[in-house]
This record gives sequence, C-alpha cells and structure tokens, in this order.
Amino acid sequence: MIGIIGAMNIEVDILKSRMKDAERISASGIEFVSGELFGRAAVVAKCGIGKVNAALCTEAMIMKFSPELIINTGIAGTLTKKLSLLDVAIAKSVVQHDFDITYFGHKKGYFPDLDITEFPADPAISRAIEGIVKGMGVGCEYGVIASGDQFICDEAIKDEIVKEFSAIACEMEGAAIGHVCHRNKVPFAVIRAISDSADGANMDYETFSEKAADLSAKIVESFIMSL
Repeated sequence: MIGIIGAMNIEVDILKSRMKDAERISASGIEFVSGELFGRAAVVAKCGIGKVNAALCTEAMIMKFSPELIINTGIAGTLTKKLSLLDVAIAKSVVQHDFDITYFGHKKGYFPDLDITEFPADPAISRAIEGIVKGMGVGCEYGVIASGDQFICDEAIKDEIVKEFSAIACEMEGAAIGHVCHRNKVPFAVIRAISDSADGANMDYETFSEKAADLSAKIVESFIMSL
C-alpha cells in the first residue's frame, strides 16, 4: 500500500481520477480514496494547507491503511538559483523552519524529545524518484526542504531559512508529514515542483501553481509505474 498526500485539490485530483476500484472513506474529517493505482494498492488524500492538517492526515492514513510508504506531492517556492520554475525539489530531509526553542540554546527546528532537526526521507526511494525526474528531462535538486505555517514571499525570510538550514525549497506540509512518518517508522518521500520564487518579486504562484502541481503528480505516477 502506497499513501499519497497533497495539500490542495490541484495536487491530488489527477491521481484520484486514475484510481481503479476507488473507495472513499472518511477519517478525522479527511476523505481518503483507496484502490488500485497503476497496478499498486494505494490511498490518496488532500490534507489541507499547513502542518497541523498534514500531521492529522498522515497519522489517520497510517492508522487506517498501514501504508508501506507515504509520498508527499505538491508545489513549493524555490530557495536556490539551482531551481527555476517548474523544476523539482526532492527531499533528502525535511525541517520545520518555524519550530523555534532557540531561547533554550537549541538550533532552530530542533526537537529535543527526538534529538533531531532534520527528518530524513527514504534515500533509496528519493534517489529513484530523482532518476525518474532526470529521465523526464526536468531540472531537479536533492536536498533539504523546509516547512512552516507561512507562505514565504519575503526575500529576508527566504535568506534566513537558507542560512539556517541550507534548504533548497520551502512549503507548508512536508516536514509535518516526515515528522509523523518518523515517529511511526514509515518511509516517506517529498516531491515538490517549483511554483514560485518565494520572495514576493512577482506573481509566479498564480501562473505556475497548477502546472507545477500537475508535474509533481505525473512524477508520482511515473514512480509507481516503475515499481
């Protein structure tokens, strides 16, 4: 069973439409669509925007469906000149850039109960996805993806996240999904197509969000078909 989570309809509707023998089940106020996706048992859900929604969805998915792998698909803002619009960021690890107990002498994003700052994505799965993206002729980078309950559209905040975490992209859900997967010992991967420049310099997001979401979903499709 493969679990797939996206924050918005544009990130998961394509995958839901491909599902055979689809069954819709509600848990924790979230609709899960399970069935067969390209010959594999799968479940797809829209979690909603933000870390709490993402964590709630991930925990419910794990408890209800026991997936062997969870993939977070969607869009992100770029934090590096190496990633342009409609390129792809693949997580080596995920961090919560807005988790801050630095007052107590800890690094930003550090969780003392787990003794961890970066939640590692499954390296074999992530590298396999990277190979698929490169095979599609799409630009991509493998690195840290930063999540927080904030749409980043300010150059100064963007620079701060890069300085603190050396992150390549920013979004609002991946690290919460990674956190819950880590606690439940479920492998995960995060795929994010670039929809905007995360600095408020232009209106990239409105133009490219749907195209980026579609690209990320197609990468998930290609990965599942390759299994």
